[in-house]
Amino acid sequence: MNRPGKTGFRFSSATSKSLKMKIRPLCIAAAVLILASTPSLTAKPNIVVFLVDDMGWQDTSVPFAKKVTPFNKRYRTPNMEKLAARGMKFTQAYACSVCSPSRVSLMTGLNAARHKVTNWTLKRNASNDSRHPRLGFPGWNVNGLSPVTGIEHTVHAEPLPIVLRKAGYRTIHAGKAHFGAIGTPGEDPLNVGFDVNIGGHAAGGPGSFLGQQNFSAAHRGGAKVWNVPGLEKYHGKDIFLTEAITIEANHAINQAVAAKMPFFLYLAHYAVHVPFTPDARFIEKYQQAGLPKTEAMYAAMVEGMDKSLGDVMANIERHGLGDNTVILFMSDNGGLSAHGRGGSAHTHNLPLSSGKGSAHEGGVRVPMIVDWPGITKEGSVSETPVIIEDFFPTILEIAGIRDFVQIGGKMDGVSFGSSLTGGMGKSHSERALIWHYPNQWGPSGPGIGASSTIRKGDWKLIYYHDPARKVRYELFDLSKDLGEQNNLAVEKPEMARELAKELGNYLREAEATMPVVKATGKMVAYPGTE
Repeated sequence: MNRPGKTGFRFSSATSKSLKMKIRPLCIAAAVLILASTPSLTAKPNIVVFLVDDMGWQDTSVPFAKKVTPFNKRYRTPNMEKLAARGMKFTQAYACSVCSPSRVSLMTGLNAARHKVTNWTLKRNASNDSRHPRLGFPGWNVNGLSPVTGIEHTVHAEPLPIVLRKAGYRTIHAGKAHFGAIGTPGEDPLNVGFDVNIGGHAAGGPGSFLGQQNFSAAHRGGAKVWNVPGLEKYHGKDIFLTEAITIEANHAINQAVAAKMPFFLYLAHYAVHVPFTPDARFIEKYQQAGLPKTEAMYAAMVEGMDKSLGDVMANIERHGLGDNTVILFMSDNGGLSAHGRGGSAHTHNLPLSSGKGSAHEGGVRVPMIVDWPGITKEGSVSETPVIIEDFFPTILEIAGIRDFVQIGGKMDGVSFGSSLTGGMGKSHSERALIWHYPNQWGPSGPGIGASSTIRKGDWKLIYYHDPARKVRYELFDLSKDLGEQNNLAVEKPEMARELAKELGNYLREAEATMPVVKATGKMVAYPGTE
């Protein structure tokens, strides 16, 4: 294996298998001609997962609602537009409401109720739950994902990059990891199957987005834990973190191509997470448009993220790999709609209700685009509901990996490969989507609080864990009430009971953890049984 010098990332010592070219039964002369002119047609497809942090459903010039909105007109994301024109846009794609649960689900194919990494992780054996006056929070897997046994408070599973590496892929991690707590194996992406790690560690946000501040929190008196590692070559330079990570990711692609290996690039940007920072390359136009300071910074960071997508796409095309590279774009949760110090909201998820940390649509519905050349129809749209754990089996399908069994024998994700051949038609399967958040995030707002949720067809039921809450159940018909303004739990009691029972049955089967009522010391009842 070729190893670069000091480029800000490392290779693991794991030996990757050589790429075996499969030539169709043609005559030797024709086969040689094909290999010389279009080598990508004979290779395993390269796979790029482009994951954005805290990007809301509306934070793009690509409309995911039925029509273009004023927020779509605010943002400039031409490369997202290009990707959507080449592939398929998913208008009903979901993640968890906060970051670590989504990332562990993507890496394992397991629902958060099952893997039990239900809130964001950082320090070993330490919970980041906000205090609650009536609820005590359960012993969830505060240490995150572990590829090895014997690590307390972790989910032991075989991560996606290990599976792909066994299949012959060069596996590249770039950006935010946030898989496991400090001092556990999941802290380092190299331990979860990546051959290359660019800037990933235990923390879920950067100390700074600026190279002039060494990507460190020191300038604001912050702890070293937030400092982005491995990018020392950019320290003191006038460069934005998103750009530095992109440059290194493209270097890693170049290395994989030189080694004649298919690559899996997991490019998980720290953007557009706080601390919001002026990106000098893009911010002026948003200031001139009259946006408040916080929202102008946010919009500029969105555009910087989009430039990264374009730079990676251009590098793939430069290598002649565009026809054999699958790109999957998604956000890890809904946009952060809380108000900043300047008084303005960070972002807006309207017409969706609420934002990050909420069981309402603003917290879990996210932008998603997939381009699988030769499979997805150009400019197509899918309204089939999908959820982030579906990425795992879909990527295995793309890679041609069959008969994989996750440790423990369970898999919640369902491949959306068949949806990628569809068109504009609306499709609602009878599959239920599940969210489970027996924790307490920070801000208040609609849908914030410990809860369990099910969506089936157009119906969505939220069960709040706090027994003192006036409304324990919220039932919405998303086909008529996307903004979740009309609670139908009283009006439609049979539907509410049916969904509550199905949700409770799943949580019991997954052995999902539930909070404890402080006054009684008893576990909160599963939905449908209280």
